[in-house]
Amino acid sequence: MTATSPIQYRIVPADLAAHLFRVTLTIAQPAADGQAVWLPVWIPGSYLVREFARNIVAIRAYDGERVPVALTKLDKHRWQAAPCSGTLTLEYEVYAFDLSVRGAYLDEARGFFNGTSVFLAVAGQETMPADVELVAPEGIANWRVATTLPQAGAADGAFGRYYAANYDELIDHPVELGDFTQATFTACGVPHDIVLAGRHRADMARLQADLTRICEYQIKLFGEPAPFSRYVFMTMVTGDGYGGLEHRASTALLASRDDLPLAHETSIKTGYRQYLGLCSHEYFHSWNVKRIKPAAYAPYDLTQENYTRLLWAFEGITSYYDDLTLVRCGLIAQQDYLDLLAQTMTQVERGAGRLKQTLEEASLDAWVKYYRQDENSPNALVSYYTKGALVAAALDLTIRKRSSGARSLDDVMRALWQRYGKDFATQGQGVAERDWEQVAQDATGLDLRDFFDLALRSTQPLPLGELLNEIGVQTQLRASAGGSDKGGWKEIAAPGNSIGAKLAAEAGGIKLTQVLDGGAARAAGLSAGDVLVAWDGLRVSMGNLDALLGGTPAGSTVEIHAFRRDELIVRKLVVQTAAVDSWGLRAPAADAAGRAALDAWLGGH
Repeated sequence: MTATSPIQYRIVPADLAAHLFRVTLTIAQPAADGQAVWLPVWIPGSYLVREFARNIVAIRAYDGERVPVALTKLDKHRWQAAPCSGTLTLEYEVYAFDLSVRGAYLDEARGFFNGTSVFLAVAGQETMPADVELVAPEGIANWRVATTLPQAGAADGAFGRYYAANYDELIDHPVELGDFTQATFTACGVPHDIVLAGRHRADMARLQADLTRICEYQIKLFGEPAPFSRYVFMTMVTGDGYGGLEHRASTALLASRDDLPLAHETSIKTGYRQYLGLCSHEYFHSWNVKRIKPAAYAPYDLTQENYTRLLWAFEGITSYYDDLTLVRCGLIAQQDYLDLLAQTMTQVERGAGRLKQTLEEASLDAWVKYYRQDENSPNALVSYYTKGALVAAALDLTIRKRSSGARSLDDVMRALWQRYGKDFATQGQGVAERDWEQVAQDATGLDLRDFFDLALRSTQPLPLGELLNEIGVQTQLRASAGGSDKGGWKEIAAPGNSIGAKLAAEAGGIKLTQVLDGGAARAAGLSAGDVLVAWDGLRVSMGNLDALLGGTPAGSTVEIHAFRRDELIVRKLVVQTAAVDSWGLRAPAADAAGRAALDAWLGGH
């Protein structure tokens, strides 16, 4: 990189209290008839139009002599500068107070941004290299920088000059600013950083050891070397947070403070297991979606929605491998993994949307349904994350069964990597809609058309239970044991009762947040948003509902008083037995005959 790169960015945390970044964009050779600039409307990995340009609160343009240049806003995310002589410089301010992994954030404690939120693209010059100067905030001496943007003069972890080969690279390296905790480990010869922003008491040595196992397993799964020379896990620690977004050599994460491991803890608590699964998920995306990607994303069109029927393969399969990695690298036991799989099976089973929407339809509708969920979503859609993970598990077990253990889904992923991912930087070829299925058949030597038709293009149930039974796993499909029951093996003497709705505590009663198809609440004419206040003349709350339900025989009719908005309504509700929608899985005894297939699957053989 040289100081003469045709596009120059300078970004300053200008007003911490007002949450404003000040950005300067200098274009060496603007278009002769007037240069257009634009900001993405969405960020890869999060399939919703988010209108990042709404956070640009002021923008001005100047020529090389600092003479103002007229700037016209064309639409929600594009501006047009008048023709000018010499360079064109734009100065603008970005409001940054989105505490998520998708946008930008700035306050007195921390700064963070994705390039899609702060870097205007130069129309017609998106393939040109760019310099980025990161400037420290005034009056703060202890802030550092964490990013995988290539350095161009900046010291490690320091403000200064960085570089991007093109706009696509520029927006794929998020930046963390602040006085964060940092630790480094090596996986398969590649340095990895763990960055924790926010207050925490995490055992950094434990994080280094556990993430090393995850990263080395996944690198070896696809084959060394890793597709990056350095990787950064950057986590914002909050009181209650969860989320992640993948990038080509890093991931931005949100985690709850209590989920991170403490120095005295030796086991993997539920929250920490969830955090490790999140890290595993986003890391796996380094191969599956950042480099092996749908043809619709090669290249991304960041000005509008990009539709594909393949999100089940990129998000669902990644959701399968995230927890599978934990058991294969020895962080959790086989039964722990089966419990997690049972929870996913339960989650899918409980949604009536699985009977209405195919997995291909779910992928295509991500922009308008999955990322815009409402009170009716469980009745209308199926998640390409959760059902996609179950399809991946069923596909893996089907391949192993039909090939007598000679092939697995691992072979398919490696074949996809060799054909589409390994040389993506030079080939730039994405996977066409039906090519994924063809690669799976070529890599395994199997005719899998019947499986794909069932799993992707129908709403018929998956044969996952039967496939698990065939490798010795016991399965249980039972009634829910109550609102806190997420699935898993339970010995229940008799099923309880249910009103067929998801509930939340509300002042003076119980709010119905979602009313499920086929449930008692729906049959009674109750709707999402209604607040139950009385059950057969008795005040009802989250504290006594289970007792009232348990004391009312199934089939009995009770009188419900509820408020819909500010109007009191009365309904007759017929109490139902809880639906049989909860899965449990149990591994056979360690010395049981026929465990070889189970051990091969969960051991990655």
